Amino acid sequence: QVQLVESGGGLVQAGGSLRLSCVVSGSKFSINAMGWYRQAPGKQRELVAFIISGGRTNYADSVEGRFTISRENAKNTVYLQMNSLKPEDTAVYYCNARIFPGEYWGQGTQVTVSS
Repeated sequence: QVQLVESGGGLVQAGGSLRLSCVVSGSKFSINAMGWYRQAPGKQRELVAFIISGGRTNYADSVEGRFTISRENAKNTVYLQMNSLKPEDTAVYYCNARIFPGEYWGQGTQVTVSS
């Protein structure tokens, strides 16, 4: 059974940094892509960043230049380095992994940025 476990969320002041981690376990197949989504109260879940197996990355416009996604294939782990955090970055952050034949989600980790 595939499981995704996130860590690294918390409370930080505006301008601060956090690093999220997500470990994937139980997969029998290679991970094609991994990403981070977030959902703020009253809003829809939105893509923050993703990285495919070849290393290509993509970011939401709102985080471009501030967030960096990376992965360690040997550890089945994806990271999200978040710098220059803003109050509008406050949300539950979810890890996502696309593994044949479907996709999987973590339980979410809360990120709160105070002004």
